Amino acid sequence: MANKLVQALNISQHTTNLVFGNFQYVLFLGFLGILYIANAHFAEKGVRRIQQKQKEMKELKWEYTAIKSETMYKSMQSQIDESLEPAGVDLEGKGPKVIEVK
Repeated sequence: MANKLVQALNISQHTTNLVFGNFQYVLFLGFLGILYIANAHFAEKGVRRIQQKQKEMKELKWEYTAIKSETMYKSMQSQIDESLEPAGVDLEGKGPKVIEVK
């Protein structure tokens, strides 16, 4: 039984020389594999960062639209009249003044 195992795992001198003769090539392939994995991790990190920025930009766009619509609503003549009533200023019925240059 032991002889069969030794014969199955028997590595000849020729095989040993072949493996160690190409050891630099094997190391180079391992290095390329590590670079490939590192590049994939870096790319995934970049994609996550881009998605986060897109989400943040979308939220800021919604906030901008809400503020813009609120400002447009408050700048309407009727809303200005309502906001000035407590101060006793009445702009109702009065149009804009025209300034003429002589």
